[in-house]
Amino acid sequence: MQPALALWLPLLPLLLVLPGQTQNLQEESTLSSVNCNQKQPVYELVKNVPGSVDENGLCHCVVHLPNNLAPLKQLEQLQAITQELMHKYEQELSREAPTYSLLRLELEGARELVTQLTAKGGGSVAEDLLSQLQSQVANASLSLKLLADSDQRNLRAYRQEVDVLESRLIDCERERWQEASGPPLPPGSCAHGGLQRVSRPLVVQLNWRGFSHKAGAWGRDSTPNPDSSLYWVAPLSSGDRYFDYYRLYKSYDDLVLMKNYVERSMGYGDGSGNTVYENFMYFNYYGTRDIAKVNLSSNTLLLRRPLPSATYNNRFSYAGVSWKDIDFAGDEKGLWVLYATEESKGNLVVSRLNTSTLEVEKTWRTSQYKPAMSGAFMACGVLYALRPLSTRQEEIFYAFDTTTGRERRLSILLDKMLETLHGINYSPSDHKLYVYNDGYLINYDLSFLTLKHKQSKLPAGKFSWLPTVPHPVTPKKTSRP
Repeated sequence: MQPALALWLPLLPLLLVLPGQTQNLQEESTLSSVNCNQKQPVYELVKNVPGSVDENGLCHCVVHLPNNLAPLKQLEQLQAITQELMHKYEQELSREAPTYSLLRLELEGARELVTQLTAKGGGSVAEDLLSQLQSQVANASLSLKLLADSDQRNLRAYRQEVDVLESRLIDCERERWQEASGPPLPPGSCAHGGLQRVSRPLVVQLNWRGFSHKAGAWGRDSTPNPDSSLYWVAPLSSGDRYFDYYRLYKSYDDLVLMKNYVERSMGYGDGSGNTVYENFMYFNYYGTRDIAKVNLSSNTLLLRRPLPSATYNNRFSYAGVSWKDIDFAGDEKGLWVLYATEESKGNLVVSRLNTSTLEVEKTWRTSQYKPAMSGAFMACGVLYALRPLSTRQEEIFYAFDTTTGRERRLSILLDKMLETLHGINYSPSDHKLYVYNDGYLINYDLSFLTLKHKQSKLPAGKFSWLPTVPHPVTPKKTSRP
């Protein structure tokens, strides 16, 4: 026999307070009549309550409750879980896969059991239905988890397939590009007529210190020696100025897999204008116009001397690239340094260095304002300068040949992945350009004009000779005070 609970309530909507539940009993008392058989607004499990109203306006109602109220509390929790699962299911129902159909049946069955339990209200039948509902919701949750895992596996498989297709596309484009460019040049060869085009960028990886280290430099040893496979990566500190760490890799595979590396600490470099030439690293000494040389085998500072008249401390750095007043470059003809002076009024100056003493052997002044460039590099004794066209494209717009002393206009486009090009280094061993692009290591294949093409008529607008011929300047030797 189930216990009967008599509820004596004033002229208000009926409220049923279950164990463990709190209800707000403050209701507006503006009603003039009551219907004891109305649907209850607070707890929907008790829908119809028979009763009567006496002469004092009191409602006499009898509610039969089960011996154990716990199933009702669990039912409320299961209702919430079922609604959440249905919401997730409806979001993912854009495609009608078999797994989704099974999940839909599970959830619809759970919803039907909730309706039956609401109607039964308690007893052994309700407990049986509750057990079924728990099993149904557990199956639905498992189906949803399996579906999510399956989606992740499918996504990885699709991503791998796309990567393979992209790799094949890049290979095809490079083969077609090489066919159009003629036979490849031997390592260290300058038997060509100058730069002709640049390939699409190949993203190697994010630098080893992370995305916050947007400034830095990387590359391959610039010595024209195909047997040298030394790669180096030098991200700057998070302030985009201080050059304090670098890593060395004996091969390109080691660099890609980030294994078999040597990590070194320096603590006195300034900016991202450093380069590696003949197993030595050259860089601007922090806060000075000094240029320095470090032995990479022992990580020892071998030499440091001032670069005559060079500005420093961000006086004439490149556009969008801070602290790169002094920029080193290596190519088939030797080691170079690019900078500006007060005497040149900020225009770019090119000097060839003696690698043993770091003394300036010869200097050329160009007509280009260095802060208007985004960067520069040397190849076969020719300076190539870049400027930004947009956040995704640069233009190699200017060349200066140190052999002839002549300048020329170019229009060779260079795509980029992110906005700023920091370190730019050319390698004669593979004719590639190694660029540090806002934290990412990127390289480009360079195509040079073959000599037979050079003798033919060149396409209009590609480049033109300038009328002026800057003369080289032989600097006076200076010693460090």
